[in-house]
Amino acid sequence: MSSADLQRILRHTDRVVPAEELAAKLESGRPLRVKLGLDPTAPAVTLGWAVVLRKLRHFQELGHTAVLIVGDFTAQVGDPSDRGAQRKRLTADEVNGFAQNLLSQFERVLLSEHLEIRRNSEWLAGLDMYGLLELTSAATVAQMLERSDFATRYESGTPISVMEFLYPLLQGYDSVAVEADVELGGSDQLWNLMMGRVVQERYGMEPQVALTMPLLVGTDGTQKMSQSLGNYIGVEDDPADMFGKTMSIPDDVMSEWFRLAADFDEQDVEAITASVASGDLHPNEAKRRLARSIVSLYWGEASAALAEAGFDRVFKERGVPEEIDELALPTEAMIQLPALIREAFGMSGAEARRLIDQGAVHVDGMAIEGLEMARAGLVGKVLRVGRRRFVRLVD
Repeated sequence: MSSADLQRILRHTDRVVPAEELAAKLESGRPLRVKLGLDPTAPAVTLGWAVVLRKLRHFQELGHTAVLIVGDFTAQVGDPSDRGAQRKRLTADEVNGFAQNLLSQFERVLLSEHLEIRRNSEWLAGLDMYGLLELTSAATVAQMLERSDFATRYESGTPISVMEFLYPLLQGYDSVAVEADVELGGSDQLWNLMMGRVVQERYGMEPQVALTMPLLVGTDGTQKMSQSLGNYIGVEDDPADMFGKTMSIPDDVMSEWFRLAADFDEQDVEAITASVASGDLHPNEAKRRLARSIVSLYWGEASAALAEAGFDRVFKERGVPEEIDELALPTEAMIQLPALIREAFGMSGAEARRLIDQGAVHVDGMAIEGLEMARAGLVGKVLRVGRRRFVRLVD
């Protein structure tokens, strides 16, 4: 293992614990088993998930085995990390539906070589009472309460179920089942990953190294990327949507996105950041480079160029996308616009009325006023809401 290979593994990481053990494992010369567990609790692989998936790919490119665990069993328990209350439990059917959606999306990030994809129901669903008791003996209640979120809830009197205590133990048992040498995760997963070391030692195994990646902030620029918050970009998003959403992020998070979402080298990130700060590079041009790079990662350079051209047609030239959805108008002579917007774009009536009041709703480029319009004046027109939502209204 060369120093360059080690630096590639360490690039952009948050924590490596213990760092000296990772170096020793890499220097052993044998292919390592590098584990990443993802619970299928939502339908999309986001750019936030892709941060740690791309780190897993770095290991693949160096000849190590990526062991991707689809947590179809643990997803029904629910990861309590950073939760102030109990997480809503998902049914087996919900979890399996999400899992099927995710599998093809992983292929956009990971190599097909040096890859194992496993479901942890393989070993957890059949765990009997004796096996479960053996597993629970690996940790104490005091150790569990060392977790900051558990400690906070305990001190405030917020309920903590015994099932939540089991989650990190089950995740640790995954590491036993697949014989993990290294486990990857987001920075909010460090405690769980370290518990994996405890569980492996309980079963007489050499403990894994925990490697965490920073959490990518979402498109809102404030909270971590999350499907429940809607501030995300999916790796299977249409190239035009991916480009447009990237262009919408606040300027002050661009450096983080270049580093984590576009996987730029640190020297390049620092050079771009310095050029923007000095005024040599306009923030909009830097963001365009970011958007092109992200789209290219998942769709190729040709698609990125088309996405940028489409963005310019809509936002610089005030045009309309070449391909937009159509919506059949109701038959009433007078159309209630909030209801039309709700049907077209899935937003609430209250949000639609707010956007109308703000002048953010246009028909063929003209801002509308009022909450209703004659049907005859809408047929064949393009309804635009905000900057990126378009629909053609048809008879």
